[in-house]
Amino acid sequence: MASTAPASKAPARKAMTGKAVNRAPRDTAHEGFLNHKRGRWAKVAITLSVVALGAYLLTDPVPRHNGGTWLGYLLGTIGAGMIVWLSLLGVRKRVIGSKPFSLKGWTSAHVYLGLSLIVVGTLHTGFQLGWNVHTLAWALMMIVILSGLWGISLYATLPERLSANRGEVTQLQMLEAIRTLDRQLDTAAQPLDAEDAALVRMSLEECRIAGSLGQRLSGNYAKDGNIRALAAITEKVMTGRRTGRVDDRLQQIEFLLERKEAALAQARRHIRMKTQLELWLYVHVPVTLALLAALLAHIISVFLYW
Repeated sequence: MASTAPASKAPARKAMTGKAVNRAPRDTAHEGFLNHKRGRWAKVAITLSVVALGAYLLTDPVPRHNGGTWLGYLLGTIGAGMIVWLSLLGVRKRVIGSKPFSLKGWTSAHVYLGLSLIVVGTLHTGFQLGWNVHTLAWALMMIVILSGLWGISLYATLPERLSANRGEVTQLQMLEAIRTLDRQLDTAAQPLDAEDAALVRMSLEECRIAGSLGQRLSGNYAKDGNIRALAAITEKVMTGRRTGRVDDRLQQIEFLLERKEAALAQARRHIRMKTQLELWLYVHVPVTLALLAALLAHIISVFLYW
């Protein structure tokens, strides 16, 4: 019995030791792409930018820095490779899996390495800019980067604002609430005289939830049918109160128009924020494609004419 006691205690000590040294994996489920892997890609981008700037300052080519020096070719090759790789983010979004790069990691690299292109791409030019395809490629690259910063700001703030504005209802429920109010207005307008009924028809027939692109982005619907009808009905109700002849039917119409205006405001805020996201994509993606075309033209012209 004595010889078996140590053997029985050893697994227990081993199990206890295992519990002591084993740690639960760090929870990264809620880690944002900007903080992915504790800012790994931010560190890589900063390092790349510092190395590129240091090489630029420590070399003195004759007659001056430009894309045709050994450093210019090196920075140009690095920059072109980064542009092509980062532009594949849209392809990566359609691939399920986490290898070799997770979507969150690729997005983080897209942001930080994209910012480092400001340094790498500009140093590649040697600040020799002019009216040519080379400067066009650089200018398109800067537009893509700046629009990307705009996109980051949108994605950092809009989801929370969309959720706060939407509350517990969906976009379809917002629209259904407006349609329900329209039906109630149509019913309530039946006993009105022709003049007042025309104001209700103005709300029903001349009201646009979304409107033009300018209205969707600015939120200015001052000439919309509902707000004009509400202003006219409110004036009639106020006049009736001053004269002591309050029309209950007009008060009901005013109440419904106010509810509709509030519902319209909520839906339009939702549409405005979604339009901002869509507009960003309409700028960022096409300019990225134009950048790839200009980059190809830039490379071909370099090898043909330089």
